[in-house]
Amino acid sequence: MPRRLKNYAPGSKRRIARQPRQSRKKLTPGQWFEKLVAVQARLRARNGCPWDRDQTHQTLRTYLIEEAYEVLEALEGGDDAKFAEELGDLLLQIVFHAQIAREERRFTISDVIREIHDKMVRRHPHVFGGARVKNSAEVLKNWEGIKAEERRRKTGAFSSPGAETSPPSLLDGISRGLPAVLEGFQLTRRAARIGFDWNSALEVAEKVREELDELTAVAAAKANSADRDLAEEEVGDLLFAAVNLARFLDIDPEIALKKANQKFSRRFRDMERRASNSGRALAGVPRAEMEAFWDAAKKSEHPSVESTAGAGSKR
Repeated sequence: MPRRLKNYAPGSKRRIARQPRQSRKKLTPGQWFEKLVAVQARLRARNGCPWDRDQTHQTLRTYLIEEAYEVLEALEGGDDAKFAEELGDLLLQIVFHAQIAREERRFTISDVIREIHDKMVRRHPHVFGGARVKNSAEVLKNWEGIKAEERRRKTGAFSSPGAETSPPSLLDGISRGLPAVLEGFQLTRRAARIGFDWNSALEVAEKVREELDELTAVAAAKANSADRDLAEEEVGDLLFAAVNLARFLDIDPEIALKKANQKFSRRFRDMERRASNSGRALAGVPRAEMEAFWDAAKKSEHPSVESTAGAGSKR
């Protein structure tokens, strides 16, 4: 739901009154969940909120992704109250989608909860069954084996007699709807679980250098009408190798890139402020002075960092 509508009564600008803290604490998590489900059903009812009633699975897609990223931002911020709030916003999206599905007689929130409950029990036989594991690596190996068996059974259940089916793949189940960086991360992580991986981070770093050299050669030839498709392929190879290196270093590349984006945004805004303080817009500042502003922005964050020469080394 849009930020402007949160904590307000449907159809009004009056904030929803909070219950006394003592009575609120007496409710169990299950009771609170049932109240949340009831609230969303009320908002979708005939005399509920016009905005909520207008929503579909398709229109809510943006909010689902947005709320997930806001959870990550709150996690990084270290504010527990904000973290809890954003997790609640993400939970609301699940309840919202389940309510729409219930109205369409497809499934209910109970189906959603039952499915994940049974899945977690089924995929942890070392906790809920008689299986034994030595470490996390064995847990992941068993997890993938159980998932593969689940996919095999589902494929068999939906296949027509005599119909050709593709053999099951370890990569089955990785959503094509993921952001490209996260999809690459999942693909290489999945392959690594059966030993298809590099021996060391240095080997992966060398692969990154190799891909960069190939892209540099394509870029150098661009003046001679280099093939755009080839350039696109080489950029993709470089990014994929970088994602692989991040995974090998146990770093989530999506989060790492998000932080790099935030750092660039922070420093660029600092440059704009410095230009404004000198009575100019940043666009009217000579390139050399822009670089000086960038160095100053970096130094203000890390006073011990010395200025570096060359535009390419500054970002």
